[in-house]
Amino acid sequence: MQKKFDLEQIMGSVNVGILVTDAICRVTFFNKHAAECLDLNETKTIDPYISDILPLAGFVFKECIETGVPQLGYNLQGNGNDIIGNVTPILQRKKVVGIVCCFLEKEYFERTMNKLESFECLTNELEAIFSSSAYGNWLCDGDGTVLKLNKAAEELNGIKAKDVIGKKAWWLVENGYVDRSCTGQVVKTRRRVKIIQHMLKTDKDLMTTATPVLDHRGNLFRVVVNQYEITGLNKIRKELTRSRSVTEKYKDELSSLRMLALKNNSFIAESKKMKQILRIALKLASIGTSEILIQGESGVGKGLLAKFIHKNSNRSKEPFVQINCAALPETLLEAELFGYEKGAFTGASDKGKVGLIELAKNGTLFLDEVGDIPLSIQTKLLTYLDDHIVRPLGGVQEKHINCAIITATNKDLFSLIRQRKFREDLYFRLNTFTVAIPPLRERPEDIFELTNQFLKKYNKTYRQKRRLSGGLMNRLQSYHFPGNVRELDSLIKQAVVMSEDDVLDKCILSTLGIKAKVIDASCEDKCNLTEMVQKFEKEIIERFLSQHATTRGMAKNLGINQSTVVRKLKKHGLSNTMMQNSIN
Repeated sequence: MQKKFDLEQIMGSVNVGILVTDAICRVTFFNKHAAECLDLNETKTIDPYISDILPLAGFVFKECIETGVPQLGYNLQGNGNDIIGNVTPILQRKKVVGIVCCFLEKEYFERTMNKLESFECLTNELEAIFSSSAYGNWLCDGDGTVLKLNKAAEELNGIKAKDVIGKKAWWLVENGYVDRSCTGQVVKTRRRVKIIQHMLKTDKDLMTTATPVLDHRGNLFRVVVNQYEITGLNKIRKELTRSRSVTEKYKDELSSLRMLALKNNSFIAESKKMKQILRIALKLASIGTSEILIQGESGVGKGLLAKFIHKNSNRSKEPFVQINCAALPETLLEAELFGYEKGAFTGASDKGKVGLIELAKNGTLFLDEVGDIPLSIQTKLLTYLDDHIVRPLGGVQEKHINCAIITATNKDLFSLIRQRKFREDLYFRLNTFTVAIPPLRERPEDIFELTNQFLKKYNKTYRQKRRLSGGLMNRLQSYHFPGNVRELDSLIKQAVVMSEDDVLDKCILSTLGIKAKVIDASCEDKCNLTEMVQKFEKEIIERFLSQHATTRGMAKNLGINQSTVVRKLKKHGLSNTMMQNSIN
């Protein structure tokens, strides 16, 4: 059974001063806190009147006794202490028989009031933030019941607060206001959820974040929801996507225009292969990359492609310096590349000479036939590529030179590496980006435009009016051109100058070692269409037979299967032995 406490124990433990008087305002009781506050001594103070303890409180007690009405919140003074007290009558049979005064020190009361004011101020601030925020704010309890929402939330969701407060948050989904509930997911998972909601009533897209608030026991206490509109952002995103698409289209068109402009610069790209090569070259030029290796047979236009990359790069206004590494002996090549000082070697100029690398400063150095560079110079070139430092022959002063390096070769560098004629580390340093130009025979679409360009060029140069027949153009497109574009250029130039006729067919066919065969009317009488087709097919097979060492190579260039090539060889009485003899 619990122990019961007497009234005196209870009164002595309260942290509030308590005074009791009778009907004539004589003090009959005071608790410990009142004694400490008013400096009362039970042994010395014998039945004092209230006016002796609280001189300014006598009229308050008297009025309370006379009227029987409590006097609340009076500022009382006693023994130098300011106190705030409530004076309450003690009634017995509706008659006032005494007074109870409960009081606190004014300082303690003010501190309490200040705290209350601070809490009230903080509450007002939070309410102002919640209500006036441009974001939609919701407050729900742990079960998802809406407790309050601000005006922005009403406008974003197209709803009034009075219609939704007290209802579950997913009521909005059920009644067609929103496509899905964020609060419902938080109630299930007790984790923060961030989703995009579409407001069906206002046709707005909202980015919504619902955050759980847990109590000290870990239970879901509140769900705080924030919303802001992203409809405009979605429109901007769509517009940006469209703009990017348009930009890419313009880039493609610009690339096409650039490649079209190349026709005026002796660079033809009608075939898919060459168009792809030029797209790659334009990209490498636009990003300003260096150390590009151009591969391809002799005469395909490696030097022209190198110039094209330079002209379309941010170095276009700086020098483009070119050297054929196969055309110079080792000692002279090193002197040409790195320069030399006065008296560096026998026969050296008295003034010395600036190297090509230094001449190409901030521009582009094109090393053609890089596979023919001697090993000793390869080592020095690799050193330059690593630190961009140049020291001329016979010199001691080093120079820092920055230039783009483009190299070209018609050799198999891997084969040279296996033969220890080319440094493997230099190879991997030079071919950071590789562009392989296909031979002219693999892009017959370019032959037509190239031929017309060369014909126009040399007609103008030599003041002629030469022309070609359509039949000859077809023959040119089927010719394998071992010398590639350079051979075609020389062929047209020679024909324009040397031909006695305005039509160049006979001169060109003669140069190529092909007899002009004209099917006259008598042949037409003797040969039917099938015989003519078979005869022409045999001529084609014989021509490709003389150009390739294997039936696989023939099949690739003819665009047919290898088995078909073998069958047609047998059909026309041709054999692999004949192929080998023609190659040898």
